[in-house]
Amino acid sequence: MRAHASVLHLDLDAFFASVEQRDKPSLRGKPVVVGGTGGRGVVSTASYEARRYGVGSAMSTREARARCPHAAFLSGRFHAYREASAVVMALLRELSPLVEPLSLDEAFVDLAAAGLPDLDVDTVTQTAQRLRARVYEATDGLTASVGVASSKFLAKVASDLDKPDGLVVVTPGTELELLRPMAATVIPGVGPATAERLRRAGLHTVADLERVSEEELVRLLGRAHGSGLHRLAHARDDRAVEPERETKSVSVEGTYDTDLTDTRLMESLLTSQAKDVARRLRASGFSGRTVTIKVRLHDFTTLSRSTTLASPTDQENVVGRLARGLLAELLAHPDSEAQVRGGVRLLGVGVSGLADWVQDDLFGDLLETGPTDPTDAVEPATETEPPEPPRARSSGWAPGLDVEHDEHGRGWVWGSGRGVVTVRFETRESPAGPVRSFADDDPALHRWQPPDLDPPADP
Repeated sequence: MRAHASVLHLDLDAFFASVEQRDKPSLRGKPVVVGGTGGRGVVSTASYEARRYGVGSAMSTREARARCPHAAFLSGRFHAYREASAVVMALLRELSPLVEPLSLDEAFVDLAAAGLPDLDVDTVTQTAQRLRARVYEATDGLTASVGVASSKFLAKVASDLDKPDGLVVVTPGTELELLRPMAATVIPGVGPATAERLRRAGLHTVADLERVSEEELVRLLGRAHGSGLHRLAHARDDRAVEPERETKSVSVEGTYDTDLTDTRLMESLLTSQAKDVARRLRASGFSGRTVTIKVRLHDFTTLSRSTTLASPTDQENVVGRLARGLLAELLAHPDSEAQVRGGVRLLGVGVSGLADWVQDDLFGDLLETGPTDPTDAVEPATETEPPEPPRARSSGWAPGLDVEHDEHGRGWVWGSGRGVVTVRFETRESPAGPVRSFADDDPALHRWQPPDLDPPADP
């Protein structure tokens, strides 16, 4: 660990849902759930109002509706999240040249490279306070929780201690004092299954883990997971903040509040991400030869697997099949399997080796990646690169979609079905607006996106 508390972790609070509440005045202070809105959808983010009812990311939309039926269930708006994220990441890079984005809403910052006059606790605390205030102002009201400590692990733990809109600075030398009384589940990767194994062994707190030998934890949890848990229970983490590297690829990543351990759920999420990667490839006129999956574990270790095709593709079935195959390959290795079973906090699919052409029929016999009816696919739930709003089954007007009416102006889709679309006319700058209904083929109603993006096709 470092001698100073010079690693800052910033996490935008309930990011997708907060952006929706900011841009939709009628939803402020109310439960909002963002993600797949169909029966087989997956929650991406829930507002804190919805979390009080037990709704969380990676939960099925069906279960979320059962727990909080009065919530607003919205599909994602990538352009709005990307815009807000860009503002925040620019502020972080103004502060330090060493910024490591983990997703659209989360990043590590190396304050030792920030040129501060000192790295004492008072200085870094004031720096973090100013940063949070700048984020709030620059994003029109989004809040961030921040942790500052002597390592990435401790900074991440600290940022979770006072959510939402909190700041915790861990004084160097007090790391173990902070961790010891905490439940073992504070350590990334100690999800329900691991916690139950530890409970049966009489291990409940970080202090309990600290007293157990590495060999004993390896016996209980496997080599990779046991060794990682032993290291973090002793607050040992010397990883550097690694700045973002530009890559020539199209990718989608998802970060989840609860670590993933269910292989079928991970396969479904990869399938959804592959679908969106392929859509974005086609929209950009590109195809790609190399498919990569990214798996970030409970302890922030990142694993990846890649495979390269003979010719480029832009087909979601091909990308999805290869992504699931790469996950299976990862799980086939004993060490990797133990690491993944310990908990996955981020999944991603990317395509690189881009080209501006595709051999259309090359993979005609390989399209066997699951349901052929697109309405049967699990809808995307990503924290880093969420999809454009998916088309609703009934009319194409997905809930939350930005729209504009020739007479009434801008608003968003409140709901649709049976040939009718209902719109609430309000924007970020307006008060809560009126609700009006139209025929879903009304020529005066259009999808809306910022002027710098290509106009979308109406449903």
